[in-house]
Parts: sequence; C-alpha cells; structure tokens
Amino acid sequence: MSIETLIDDFSFLESWEDRYKYLIELGNKLPHFSDDKKLDEWKIVGCQSQVWIIPHLEANPIYFEGDSDAIIVRGIIAVVFEIFKDKSAQEILDIDVEEIFDKIGLREHITPNRRSGMQSMVDKIRYYAAQTLKD
Repeated sequence: MSIETLIDDFSFLESWEDRYKYLIELGNKLPHFSDDKKLDEWKIVGCQSQVWIIPHLEANPIYFEGDSDAIIVRGIIAVVFEIFKDKSAQEILDIDVEEIFDKIGLREHITPNRRSGMQSMVDKIRYYAAQTLKD
C-alpha cells in the first residue's frame, strides 16, 4: 500500500466510526509480539499504551516491527509503518509525516494522549534512521 492509497482509503470512508474500524483492521494485520520481544529497550516512551518498535537497521531499506496492547494504537503503528515502508534512512528523516497525518485526519480525530504517543513513535523511528546515517 502506498501513502496515496492510505490517504485515499481514509478519505473514502465517510464517518470517523468507519475510519476507526479501518484503523483497527490495519492494526489487526500486524503480527503480535511474543513476550521475548516485549523488552524495555524496544518500548516507546511517551505512549499511554504499551508500544514496542524493533528496528531492523541492517536491512536496506530499513524496516520496523511493532506491537501494542491497545487495538487503536496497533492501527496507528500500522499507519506509521506504511508511511515509512520501503524508505531509506534519509527519506525517513525527510518525509513530512505531519502533513500525511493531516490528510488522513488522524491528528484531529484521536485523543491528545494518542497523538503524543504517535509522535513518540515517529520520533523514535527517525532517531533510528539518523543512527544509521552516523555509521
């Protein structure tokens, strides 16, 4: 799925109830982590729910695995991953995620706590991307 497809899919849905259902559907496609992956080193600080993101920095392009204990947050992780999917570290740093969130309507339709958590996920992914450029 491309960023444009993601934006179109959200735009096609008329109500935010339908968009939440779609967000949950996207989250349900993420594989659940086993307990051995739910380590503090992968935990995202700043999220009200428990969120883990594992970077795979040796891959080209780099990619991420993620999980959460909250179904809506799993959907947010899926959206964030779609935005950064198949991007180089520099592309991850350059992409205007906020503009995409605005086009989808995520920032205005989720709670402030989830917005903060979403930003923490993006910040951590950008941190990982920046680390690969330092090496």
